Amino acid sequence: MGFTCDIVGLPNVGKSTLFNALTSSESAATAAYAFSTIDPHQGRVVVPDPRLHELARLARSARLVPAHLDIVDIAGLVRDAHKGEGLGNQFLAHIREVEAVIHVVRCFEDANVPHPAGPVAPESDAEVVETELALADLQSLERRVGSLRKQARGDPDATARLALVERLRDALGEGRDYIVADNDILLIRSSP
Repeated sequence: MGFTCDIVGLPNVGKSTLFNALTSSESAATAAYAFSTIDPHQGRVVVPDPRLHELARLARSARLVPAHLDIVDIAGLVRDAHKGEGLGNQFLAHIREVEAVIHVVRCFEDANVPHPAGPVAPESDAEVVETELALADLQSLERRVGSLRKQARGDPDATARLALVERLRDALGEGRDYIVADNDILLIRSSP
């Protein structure tokens, strides 16, 4: 049992360094230039849980299977990634497949590690990543609305999915939060 997590952020913020620290490896190259990571690095970390041994003893389990975290270090995101800038399309394809995201924001000055946008500005950098993710989601929702409109003719399930996707799209387009209800999650998961 486990889940997958991507490490995201602008180039040169420390994503690969964090990946190496979490996975106790040096498999992700770190360099003082943008896009030193092109292909994603993947690692698996066992999640320690002292309760596991006691549960195995009580259940007389023959085998211990600890939970794990699959971590993916992907290329740095840049402004207009949703339009394909940088390695944007590859980046966004990876992030759609995960259950969690670690967003790394640079808060350090180092003359040897250039910042891709000039001066170090953590709030602005975080906003770039959040905006790119939101714009990519908005594009996905727009495509989904188009296909659901065709399916919704006479199909009550597709009609319900269409209404949900339109609510999500509208909230995202207006910059509002949308609380996804349990029945919304079931509707999304039942989607073909």
